[in-house]
Amino acid sequence: MDERRYDRASEDVGNVVNLGHVNVLIEDQGLSTLFYITGLGLTRDPYLNTSTNNMWVNVGMSQFHLPTGKAQVLRGVTGLVTPDREALLARLGRVKPQLAETRFDFRESNDGVETTCPWGNRIRLHEPDRDRFGPVSLGMAYVDFDVRPGTAGRIADFYRRIIDAPADVIRDRNGPVARVMVGHKQYFNFREADGPEQPYDGDHVQVYTADFSGPYRKLKDLGLISQESNQHQYRFKDIVDLDTREVLFTIDHEVRSITHPMYGRPLVNRDPAQSMSDYRPGRDALPWSIA
Repeated sequence: MDERRYDRASEDVGNVVNLGHVNVLIEDQGLSTLFYITGLGLTRDPYLNTSTNNMWVNVGMSQFHLPTGKAQVLRGVTGLVTPDREALLARLGRVKPQLAETRFDFRESNDGVETTCPWGNRIRLHEPDRDRFGPVSLGMAYVDFDVRPGTAGRIADFYRRIIDAPADVIRDRNGPVARVMVGHKQYFNFREADGPEQPYDGDHVQVYTADFSGPYRKLKDLGLISQESNQHQYRFKDIVDLDTREVLFTIDHEVRSITHPMYGRPLVNRDPAQSMSDYRPGRDALPWSIA
């Protein structure tokens, strides 16, 4: 008889099963390639949106979507897991001269590598950590949003009651944070921040849900559905106080069902260490999970 005991609750993810993508407009596909592909070491999707008006960038089982247009800046930070910090720093150093006339920047910190894209989007890269990020060596771990003081608790309440996503309020050294689970070891973190709130410019995030219609009915009753996309997708923008209907934060949510044709689509992830001078046959692909 197996006498082992398991923490079954640690495997629960709630209704949101995967953070699919973060979408921001960018102004130049060439500069975007230098930053996301050459610098960060990520992979352009080889199958979809391969022209010059949009770029899909694979990060493990998630993506960035980067259509061409007036640049958008997410009000916060996107957190990635990626292996080999020293190689990352070397790649970023090599693209720095070509991005010198942009807002590009990077620096090493105690918690990883802080980067800024050519248009001001902040991306923080961490080394794999099973306890913190799960068995992932390459992936999108979180999106941090900067929100007004006094809103974290009510934002967590919205996600628990309307989206059926596990959400709690934690405190870090800067104050309260609403932490919302949007996949296994994937989170939206709404961090209370002082200072004026930056205007929303239209960027969006996409998630997959197991219970697709339940949140839809609740959002519909609140008048929050912003787009009836298709059979497998709808969208909403405003996160509200459920008692007063005050808008607490605005970020476009692209909500998909797990019957969406894109759900579970295998994504190509390359090993950025492969080069002409140091090529290893059979090592082109980079597994995104830890053995």
